Amino acid sequence: MQVITTEIPGVLVFKPKFFGDERGFFMESFNRRTWLEATGVDCDFVQDNHSRSRRGVLRGLHYQIRQPQGKLVRVVAGEVFDVAVDLRRSSPAFGKWAGVRLSAENKLQFWVPPGFAHGFMVLSEEADFLYKATDYYAPEHERAIIWNDPQLDISWPAGITPELSAKDSEAPLFRDAEVFD
Repeated sequence: MQVITTEIPGVLVFKPKFFGDERGFFMESFNRRTWLEATGVDCDFVQDNHSRSRRGVLRGLHYQIRQPQGKLVRVVAGEVFDVAVDLRRSSPAFGKWAGVRLSAENKLQFWVPPGFAHGFMVLSEEADFLYKATDYYAPEHERAIIWNDPQLDISWPAGITPELSAKDSEAPLFRDAEVFD
């Protein structure tokens, strides 16, 4: 597995080894030993999630202020633009974001550490999005930041009108959001 760094330390892209022929393909999507060597993060993934969304759906920017989740995400059908925003006030990258296109074709995976907000926009007609989480979903601790916050200035792909949930469309600005120390 190849590890690709981003502009934010700790936010990583993984490119798995892929073996394909006319019969189909094989790839190892997760190996704990390889993960630990690449990240130095010894974590247990306790919850796997699967979402399907149509073109233009934008989910995020979500995080949990308590029980923060690290997420290893990938797309198994379609394509998305995926984003992580550093919400750790003590980090030199506080308020910065990293983004990557994830698709069934490129098979990339994106590691969003605890302490980050996460969101994605569907670029294909439909996308199946999978993520492994390091802590359980805790709705009482869930928070969000508005996707188009001018201070964050995320470069979402152009030409697609985002479709948001009511909750996401009413999310606060970054300057008003609860963040991590």
